[in-house]
Amino acid sequence: MAFDCCNCLAKYILCIFNFVFFLAGGAVLTVGVWLNLDKKSFLAFTKIIEEQTHVQEFQQFTQPNVFSQLAYFLIAVGAIVFFVSFMGYCGALRESRCLLAFYGILLILILVLEVTAAGFAIANKAKAEEETHKFLESTIKQYYSPYPNETDAISAMWNILMAQMSCCGIDSYEDFKQSARFNASGMEIPPACCVLEGNIQNLKPKFSNCVTNPSSVNSYFKTGCYETVVNWILEHINIAIWVIIGVILVELFVTFLSFCLCKGLDVYEK
Repeated sequence: MAFDCCNCLAKYILCIFNFVFFLAGGAVLTVGVWLNLDKKSFLAFTKIIEEQTHVQEFQQFTQPNVFSQLAYFLIAVGAIVFFVSFMGYCGALRESRCLLAFYGILLILILVLEVTAAGFAIANKAKAEEETHKFLESTIKQYYSPYPNETDAISAMWNILMAQMSCCGIDSYEDFKQSARFNASGMEIPPACCVLEGNIQNLKPKFSNCVTNPSSVNSYFKTGCYETVVNWILEHINIAIWVIIGVILVELFVTFLSFCLCKGLDVYEK
């Protein structure tokens, strides 16, 4: 009887846990598909949200290129979460040993990938930093554009990062000299590197000469975002560590429950 109670408890915990992520994944997937198929109605919806909440964080993501790239990203993430949680929910609800085992293996693979990536980054810190720099440089060189009508997801993310963190480029404004699209603009630095006025999402420089004649007074042109973000992470490292530990423990707990229920069903059937 005690075994049946534990078995039942594991089943309902898995059902509730996966149902929540099933709904979340389905919602993200739905938004991604909606965004991909009907950009106009989604844009109208975001404008209504902005008007009702006075939140303007959507402005950087309203360009056509940004919409398309964001849609594919949401579809990919939503589909993965939807699929994995669906396997776990159906496996627990239908008491299917096959689905539960498959679900547990998927969680183990995800956990292994996370630990491997973290271990590689720690063991090869210098190499990881070098590769990160190269990747960030490639995003600026190949994609960054200061023009609002040409903004893509990468440009939008750079603008948000620089405006929010009060920084410029990877190491400094010199990084933008690698971008052909930026060099053609005639600017010395992007507007996002300037001291901004009003809502920072509007990227409106406080000083009109900032983009052509940057200084330490009107901009953050010598403050790199890489070091700024690293320092921010180090300042919040305790929170980051506890969040990572929490995520890993939850994954281990759910994996443990899935295999326990799978084993329990095997014993119960015999």
